Amino acid sequence: MSSVEQSGIPSSESDGEKFGIPPLDSESVIRQRPGRVNRVLPSQEEFIQGILSGDRVMLARAITLVESSRADHKELAEKIIDACLPHSGKSVRIGITGIPGVGKSTFIESFGMYAISQGKKLAVLTIDPSSQISGGSILGDKTRMSELSRNESAFIRPSPSGESLGGVARKTRETIYLCEAAGFDTIFVETVGVGQSETAVHSMVDLFLLLLIAGAGDELQGIKRGIMEMADLFAVTKADGDNKIRAEMTRTETQSAIHFFPTNESGWTPKVLACSSFSGEGIPEIWNQILEYEKTLKSNGYFEVRRTNQAKYWLEETVSEYLMEDFKVQMKDLYKDMKEKVSRHQMSSFQAAEKLIREYRKRIQE
Repeated sequence: MSSVEQSGIPSSESDGEKFGIPPLDSESVIRQRPGRVNRVLPSQEEFIQGILSGDRVMLARAITLVESSRADHKELAEKIIDACLPHSGKSVRIGITGIPGVGKSTFIESFGMYAISQGKKLAVLTIDPSSQISGGSILGDKTRMSELSRNESAFIRPSPSGESLGGVARKTRETIYLCEAAGFDTIFVETVGVGQSETAVHSMVDLFLLLLIAGAGDELQGIKRGIMEMADLFAVTKADGDNKIRAEMTRTETQSAIHFFPTNESGWTPKVLACSSFSGEGIPEIWNQILEYEKTLKSNGYFEVRRTNQAKYWLEETVSEYLMEDFKVQMKDLYKDMKEKVSRHQMSSFQAAEKLIREYRKRIQE
């Protein structure tokens, strides 16, 4: 099996062709290009049994169904997720973010290998709505995680390209369920840059880890206070060589600043640690802090409260997303007309919205 198959990194093929998935109503074998034969689409039961047995290729193909825009693929994906749901939820979900240059890929490689050395099975996912342009952080930097991507206990999957943030986030959450059902007990969800995607990641993980650069202030790092307040743990990277003293200074300054943040309702006080992804110094301490965090929140009951709140949040987000999709289809012409009138200041946004909603209600009742 190639390292690409092992890691779950998809090819650049369109929906339905990734991993050789033909349309559901096709013949058992389809020739789409000279010299190439697509594989047979497994049955629902084969998908489920494959995932539950830890088959990473079957897992990757199921995730491709989740990412597909085809209605028949979506229907099958939903059935697979429903069957896998009772077998999910047993992992620790860790969100990892930081500005470009902070060394996310190098950190994930080092930290991920350490987690595996502790007997963990690791899935690394990413949320990057801009990946159709950049290729995605993991997809673009996978050479920096070459050791991790070849490890039998690791599964790496970049976000699908051409998706909105909401679409990527929802599909990433569904992917988490499948990875957990496949036996991965540690999930890393990486977010690219520092922006809107942090909120999406925070709403699907148990712990949010913010990576900082040694010697750079908040202004230089481009980190908003709101994102700082979301973090459950901080790690100052590149704490080695001549940079070690600066890293310690940044660690101390950040730890002092945390005292001015609002009290976390979980009862947890975020810690700030320094580490070197090259030497491995500080990596075990970060892992131990995550274990302590998990123990603390499970003992006070907030771990389950957070997951319950997240499930409710994603219910609302998914309903909103589906309603908006239907709304745009039903109201395509009028929606375009209203946007033009609003942009020309011929109608207020509120008036246009009310007119659109009234008309939408009429159409769905017909």
